[in-house]
Amino acid sequence: MTQTTARDEHVEHELEAGFDAVLARHDRIEPRDWMPEGYRKTLVRQVAQHAHSEIIGMQPEGNWLTRAPSLRRKAILLAKVQDEAGHGLYLYSAAETLGASRADLTEKLISGAQKYSSIFNYPTLSYADVGTIGWLVDGAAICNQVPLCRTSYGPYGRAMIRICKEESFHQRQGYELLMTMMRGTPEQREMVQESVNRFWWPALMMFGPPDDESPNTAQSMAWGIKRDTNDELRQKFVDMSVPQAQRLGVTFPDPELRWNAERGHHDFGQPDWEEFAAVVRGEGPCNAQRLAHRRRAHEEGAWVREAASAFARRQASEVRA
Repeated sequence: MTQTTARDEHVEHELEAGFDAVLARHDRIEPRDWMPEGYRKTLVRQVAQHAHSEIIGMQPEGNWLTRAPSLRRKAILLAKVQDEAGHGLYLYSAAETLGASRADLTEKLISGAQKYSSIFNYPTLSYADVGTIGWLVDGAAICNQVPLCRTSYGPYGRAMIRICKEESFHQRQGYELLMTMMRGTPEQREMVQESVNRFWWPALMMFGPPDDESPNTAQSMAWGIKRDTNDELRQKFVDMSVPQAQRLGVTFPDPELRWNAERGHHDFGQPDWEEFAAVVRGEGPCNAQRLAHRRRAHEEGAWVREAASAFARRQASEVRA
């Protein structure tokens, strides 16, 4: 071993020790801090997937923007869709602090090289789905994302603070819409129950595969990127949702769902994990439609990006002059 190699290994060891010490103190890793390449790649994958989910997630509810039953409901839905776009931008910015290119991340999304949340590959067949997404899907997102406010990477955790506040508001909006419909006609109540039946199992899938089948959970927990396992978060979501459903007057399509006094939690059945795997592979009901729409929007927006780049070059040129 040469003296230079030994010195490099010593420096590497000191950097790793410093990184581990920050995590042990539950402090934050910042963009200019040294980090293992595996940590950086894991964060880029997770943050990018989260950003893609926010952007693709605009589509299912955007489907009902022109058909909302009143101006008030239209304004509420439009504001929510705009919020989701903002969440995506916060998260792409966080990914850029890790050295990722937003353009590259977008190309990976529309090519299918990077994924987004499986829940957004299901269709919104009725207006009740707008409320169900707000209640169940955003409710699951809150369970998943609130712990990320304490994630070990600073820019990601700080972005999540604002995102979670807005997601909490979205969840309340969705619940209020469903409660209003449940006070309406029998047809409206039936519409709500049918919507809940369709979205319950996909909502449980949002937390990812069971812990013993999750390839990334253990390392992400060790690095402090995640604070809870998939199964822990899924249990929390079920325990939170059951009393809300009782108050709302709907049921969940799970014959195994019941309170377990000994555990102090609800027992519940398992989603169809084969269906989950198929959706992740790109074989869900709306996978092709979602990506085609995103690809078309990206291509049609090329002139806007080109104009913005030209304007930035012109401004820089004037400053130099």
